[in-house]
Amino acid sequence: MSDDLLHLSQPRAGVVQVTLNDPARFNALGGDMLEQLIATFKTLAADESLRAVVLAGNGKAFCAGHNLKEMAAHPDMQWYQALFAQCSRLMLAIHHLPVPVIAKVQGIATAAGCQLVAQCDLAVASQEARFAVSGIQYGLFCSTPSVPLVRNVPLKKAMEMLVTGAFISAQEALQAGLLNRVVPADELEQGVDALLDAIVSKPRISLARGKELLYAQKNMGIEAAYQLAAQTMAINMMDDAAQEGAQAFVQKRAPHWS
Repeated sequence: MSDDLLHLSQPRAGVVQVTLNDPARFNALGGDMLEQLIATFKTLAADESLRAVVLAGNGKAFCAGHNLKEMAAHPDMQWYQALFAQCSRLMLAIHHLPVPVIAKVQGIATAAGCQLVAQCDLAVASQEARFAVSGIQYGLFCSTPSVPLVRNVPLKKAMEMLVTGAFISAQEALQAGLLNRVVPADELEQGVDALLDAIVSKPRISLARGKELLYAQKNMGIEAAYQLAAQTMAINMMDDAAQEGAQAFVQKRAPHWS
């Protein structure tokens, strides 16, 4: 099954791979991509035969986050609120899916793309993958990405990533707790398969109850956290600094902040 922005495949019984399929835009999370992902995860949640989902990216990037060009074209508070609320719905759909979701990361994962990796239950990355919550480079603190990031990575490391916007390597991401495994690029498939081997034979009800319980007892208040973070990002995008950063990105120049 495929469409413009997503490609769905079934590599084995009980497993669906959802591949972000917009390589020309580095699999950016525009409105259409987000809506298709939300609808796909809603459908998958109802599939009683499902045991695991793999989330992958086509091309050089796993996911470069939100489409800054699209964001720069809509300097409107309500538009930003709708976008970040939509993104939060996707992250919560992954959170509430009753089976494990594995991020298969072959390239860069930045901003909301790094958020996707953090939000997935498990993550395997190529040695060539790199990670950043880079919104601050354009005047936009990655508030919504910080929600799953700080639930995976120690606070000081998360803060360093958020306030510098700097990239970290796959090995650094593994050491920080963002990833489960790092493998050579030509062994990424096998790395994901090793996790799937240990998951797919397990009963769905046990996976569903276990995942729900794990996050309920560890991350109380995630709904409120996403609501606040989405609103914060929308407000931040209305700032002159973020607007200048977005325009600089579109115009391929360095931002000019006073």
